[in-house]
Amino acid sequence: MSQTNPRDFDAILANNSPASSTTDAGAASDANSARATGHHYATAVGSRLDDWWAARSPLTRRWLGWAGPVIVLVIAAFTRLVGLGHPSSLVFDETFYVKDSWTLVNLGYEAQWPAEADALFNSGKVNIFLNDPSFVVHPPLGKWLIGLGMLPGGGDDPFGWRIATALVGILAVVVLMLIAKKLFGSTLLATLAGLLMAIDGNAIVMSRVALLDNFVMIFALLGVGAMLLDREHSATRLALWISRRGLRGASTEWGPALWWRPWLMLAAVAFGLAAAVKWNGLYFLAAFAVYSLVVDALARRQAGISFWGSGTLFKQAPVSFLLTVPIALLVYLSTWTAWFLSDNSYDRSWADTDGNAWTGVLSWVPLDIQSLWHFQSSVYNYHVGETRPHPYQANPLTWLLLIRPTSMFYENLSRGDDGCLADACGASISGIANPIIWWAATAAMLYLVYRLVRYRQWQTGFILMGVAAGYLPWLLYLNRTVFQFYTIVFEPYLILALVAALGVILGSRDDDRYRRTSGLGVVAVFMVVVIAVSVFFWPLWTGQVIDYDLLRLRWWLPTWI
Repeated sequence: MSQTNPRDFDAILANNSPASSTTDAGAASDANSARATGHHYATAVGSRLDDWWAARSPLTRRWLGWAGPVIVLVIAAFTRLVGLGHPSSLVFDETFYVKDSWTLVNLGYEAQWPAEADALFNSGKVNIFLNDPSFVVHPPLGKWLIGLGMLPGGGDDPFGWRIATALVGILAVVVLMLIAKKLFGSTLLATLAGLLMAIDGNAIVMSRVALLDNFVMIFALLGVGAMLLDREHSATRLALWISRRGLRGASTEWGPALWWRPWLMLAAVAFGLAAAVKWNGLYFLAAFAVYSLVVDALARRQAGISFWGSGTLFKQAPVSFLLTVPIALLVYLSTWTAWFLSDNSYDRSWADTDGNAWTGVLSWVPLDIQSLWHFQSSVYNYHVGETRPHPYQANPLTWLLLIRPTSMFYENLSRGDDGCLADACGASISGIANPIIWWAATAAMLYLVYRLVRYRQWQTGFILMGVAAGYLPWLLYLNRTVFQFYTIVFEPYLILALVAALGVILGSRDDDRYRRTSGLGVVAVFMVVVIAVSVFFWPLWTGQVIDYDLLRLRWWLPTWI
């Protein structure tokens, strides 16, 4: 990657947008006039593609600017919805979440099932659940969403099992493009971000199976997007506060306590919803709460407030805490409403049993809350003690290298079986990410660490915070049984890191013609390769029946088998 200074990076982000202002058209017009009159610049700038773009009318540029995101949305819908009902049997952990979701929407709580329930459920006997509550290890929100998707077609509709995760996967592509647009100021880079998410195998597979992690990802992504908007909103409010007091230069004040921060509160709602699907959503709340304070402190320092550090810590931090943690907690508790309303929920009456209720200084806590706390404690003990070996477990240290992806479904077939035309065929759904996207994104993330250290670019810090919130906490649980597909939660930020690096390679319209043309060519070739690899891996992500030898060609690493 070429070396550029911080100003160049910001110019790159601002100048790659197909919907850019007429200043580019004016520059191109000046260049064209100079060529027509025989006066030439010492060095031509931009590419011929930039010249062509700048010569388009504003209306044409506006329509073309919308075309890219719309095409990406169509691709995302295709990769997630076509053949969604295949296979027609429960795959991987759908055995838990689909059946739990069905009992949740029918009974209001997760119930137990009889022996051989999977085979019976797959055969269409979906109402054989028992009335006894089942111990479950994740909050209910994700299962409610899966269950709501099952209601229209009934519990025996495989398409219904997965439609909620598929729609969330499509929505994530849209939200990622919006965040990229806001972050980079470039429609082109936003389109690239959406396209990479739309065609990546990990994102596709996690949108085609009824697991919970896609829901954590979308709520966390919405929260991160709200934090991005809060960054701008709080800076505006700070500037308004300073202007009203006529502050100029250094000040001995601590600065204001900003209470009206709607985007921060919406972020708390989103992070609370993420935690209500799986507890790892809490890490996003913690990470971006710290991030918001760092941003507040830096904004105060830049504004000339002398006690910017202590002002942030003692004035803004308590306010920010009140605007986030209680809201997130209330949102989390609200998702347990059905548990509170049902007398038969698991551990619902624990505190009512003699000898269980708390005594002493905590005796005032309502028994319902005591029972829920006991349930949550049991779930926590389960999670920290879950070390049973699994053939597809993957150490978090290997996630970024894509060493051990999760096989969701595999079936051996012989000639004539289900369209098999070879002596031996296989049908597989494997969470192998597009390796070109994944490995390039990992390299780009390391590159952004370098840029953050050297140039202090806020965009790189924001992206890396997203990766850190989703990935680093898992390094505390290296002995726990975990899986590669957990990475879907922080994959959007890896893609943003890759797009930021691609933006550096693209260069700016102000670059000389060779530099700009070369950058466009490199990115174009990279995207062609990425798309080709996704097409190549498509059968492995969708359970298509193919020749076993062709299937083996897609196992690039021996650990992928």
